[in-house]
Amino acid sequence: MVLTLTMWRRSLCASFRGFGCRIGGPKGIWISHAVRTCSAPAVPAGRITALQAVNLWKRYFEEKGVTEPEQSSQYIVAHLLGAKTIESLEAERLTDFLSREKTEQVWKLCTRRLSGMPVQYVIEEWDFRDLTLKMRPPVFIPRPETEELVELVLTDLQMKTETQAGADTELTCLEVGCGSGAISLSLLKSLHQLKAFALDQSQDAVALTTENALRLRLQDRLQIYHIDVMRDAETVLSHCSPVSALVSNPPYLFSEDMTALEPEILRFEDHAALDGGKDGLKVIKQILTLAPQILSHHGRVYLEVDPRHPPLIQQWVEVNVEELQYIETRHDITGRPRFCILQKEK
Repeated sequence: MVLTLTMWRRSLCASFRGFGCRIGGPKGIWISHAVRTCSAPAVPAGRITALQAVNLWKRYFEEKGVTEPEQSSQYIVAHLLGAKTIESLEAERLTDFLSREKTEQVWKLCTRRLSGMPVQYVIEEWDFRDLTLKMRPPVFIPRPETEELVELVLTDLQMKTETQAGADTELTCLEVGCGSGAISLSLLKSLHQLKAFALDQSQDAVALTTENALRLRLQDRLQIYHIDVMRDAETVLSHCSPVSALVSNPPYLFSEDMTALEPEILRFEDHAALDGGKDGLKVIKQILTLAPQILSHHGRVYLEVDPRHPPLIQQWVEVNVEELQYIETRHDITGRPRFCILQKEK
């Protein structure tokens, strides 16, 4: 059973809104204001409660201009107490005194947040749909739009399994640019008959996807490769085909937009996961060029793109990749054209 859109949007989208993520903007990019380097307050000599720690750091974040000060302190303290949110903790947990060790951990993580580091990196994990994934810089942090992309792919693949009930057909998927493994691992968790390939040009991303697959016990159905799709096309074809679906949240920012990114993005996240070249289509065109050789008959490509891209992609494919048919454009939760679906026809 696929997790309903309402359930995961309520939790995840609210969380991302709480940390400066512009849902509906280019690649859900962070737009938090720059935070100047600040020294942290001294660890208190006496004992304090969890609630006191939350309020103290909330005030300090406010004073130093950290965005979303209350949510930041709440998420960090809740994480250290083994919870997802402050609201999920029992009242007595909040009024209990923290141990000296726990207090020092709060100060350590809040000091990282003070530097402008995204909370996902500070607490080193984040929820994506029904998974909790490890996170660390510089691997790209998955945004809520990508959860919608997974939902599209799942819906199609589940329909395919229903129409092929009883047939000896194996479902396979390739994710190009796996990052933390969010897309592949979500698909594998929801479809037990699916096997997947995942690749990324970043060794950091490959290592993190491998770690997340092991933690979720999905490694037996996922093959992960350190491959640059722009440089190693033949390797991609030899290792990762044929597949039923090719899915990607590729770098799709226009290069000129990179100059407008906030310092937090430029400092912490992998530029190669963001910059899609002059028109934002550099990697997308390579994926689409290779797709007919990777996909099985009637296999589909699912892409997350910039809202300006769908008509450009449709026009380009019609001229350059005759084996692919542009099926449709889907909109994200904000109503922007965000996803492209194409199908191999010849």
